[in-house]
Amino acid sequence: MRTQFTRELIALTNDLTLMCRLAHDAAERVTDALVGADLTATYEVFALDEQLQKMYGACEARTVVLLALQAPVARDLRHVVTAIQIASELSRIGWLISRAADQVYKSHPEHVAPQPILTILTDMGRLAAHRTSIAGEGVATGQHGQEHGFPSRAMDELHQRLHNALGAWTEPTDAAIDIALLGSHLERCIDHTDRIDRLIRFLDTGIPPTAQPAENT
Repeated sequence: MRTQFTRELIALTNDLTLMCRLAHDAAERVTDALVGADLTATYEVFALDEQLQKMYGACEARTVVLLALQAPVARDLRHVVTAIQIASELSRIGWLISRAADQVYKSHPEHVAPQPILTILTDMGRLAAHRTSIAGEGVATGQHGQEHGFPSRAMDELHQRLHNALGAWTEPTDAAIDIALLGSHLERCIDHTDRIDRLIRFLDTGIPPTAQPAENT
């Protein structure tokens, strides 16, 4: 029974690692789509998100079976509960990136924004891709990230730059709202990777995410 449970946990971790890879690839491709007003890259984002959402459903089903049939306790229970929470965060990242790709699709064949604003958006996309890659390493190894708040601060700075650029923009309000929303989708990806990092810390230390100190230095 214990051997089977261990195998199921390993399989669950492998699924989460693959979900991280899908989220990372989606973030990279949405950045490519932004840079080149690339419809092919946009479709690839939609396909990656669809695959990610299917895997989320499979992970959810696997954790339900583990909880129902294995009745884990202590660290094992923490592992299973943390896994489904991480899968949920990755599902949200996929959804957010897909929504960003929607904006590229709607703007095609034009770019979503003029070059100065587009540069900010692509930097946000690259940061989201980088952070999902770090999250994947954490999920695979069980070691939380060591960047100590850097991604959040960097994304906050990019978001402020976007806000300032849109404030000086003279295009119709609807267009500015669409771009602001796109930026918000990319920004929120970092929030979800931060939560993944806290969940990995919880698995390692037993300290709940809400009780972990903020790392802003």
